[in-house]
Amino acid sequence: MRGKRSKQYRKLMEQYCMTFGFREDYQVLVDAEMVEDACRFKMDLTAGLERTVHGKVKPMITQCEIRKLYEKKNEPGIRDAIELAKNYERRRCGHHPDQYPKPLSTLECLSSVVDPKQTGQNKHRYVVASQSQEVRRALRGVRAVPLIYIKRSVMILEPMADDSAEVRLREEKAKFRAELKKRTPSAKRKREEGSDEEEEGGGGGAKLGNAEDKKKKKFGVGKAPNPLSVKKSKKNPQQIEEEKRRKQKEEAKAAAEKPKKKRRRRAKGNGDGERDEATAESGTGDAGGDAGDE
Repeated sequence: MRGKRSKQYRKLMEQYCMTFGFREDYQVLVDAEMVEDACRFKMDLTAGLERTVHGKVKPMITQCEIRKLYEKKNEPGIRDAIELAKNYERRRCGHHPDQYPKPLSTLECLSSVVDPKQTGQNKHRYVVASQSQEVRRALRGVRAVPLIYIKRSVMILEPMADDSAEVRLREEKAKFRAELKKRTPSAKRKREEGSDEEEEGGGGGAKLGNAEDKKKKKFGVGKAPNPLSVKKSKKNPQQIEEEKRRKQKEEAKAAAEKPKKKRRRRAKGNGDGERDEATAESGTGDAGGDAGDE
């Protein structure tokens, strides 16, 4: 499950980078409660954030949030949280102690930093790490705000909000249409090219050319079916028997016409061969003598 979640987080941060222009080092706004929980669970907050967003991070904390930690300095375990928060970059929220003797709530402070003009956009591309459900619920209405929280000592990156997902889909469709326009010429351009061809080829020749093009553009005309897709015709049993008889007749006819081989006798030994030759000579001599007598 850990590997699957890690892949989801990597893919989600890639979408934020491609659509909304996020880049490393990621600016992560941390609230006081997040720092407290990290110390309570004995977690390395910076390393956990880097594992979650799959990149280098720059942790930040606002003036109001660190003031909240100093107010709780007498509580057990807060000293470690204060020392940890001192290492993070201080983000000026503009809420000075002279004007605001009491620090503002986490929702008001982080909202003023993420979306100061209330335009619904995360202009400076902050990643917000907050344990407050109220803060996360409010910042889901701001486009392009990755939200992180800790649950049972596990750091979780929330899925992309609906508004941000709609923006991403809209931009992807726009890019896809732009690519299609580059590849396919417009109808106006086709008409202009056709008019130029008519002017060059003349009136009658152009009409004939257009008629021939229309004929050529007809699909499936004059083409034979694919032999692999055509099923073989099934033969009747009578036809099969007739073909067998015809083959048998042809084989019998070929066998009758074929000439028979003559057998030759071979001599068993050299003596028999000489004997046969002698008898053959004597026979010829006798035949000659008989002929002389006659």
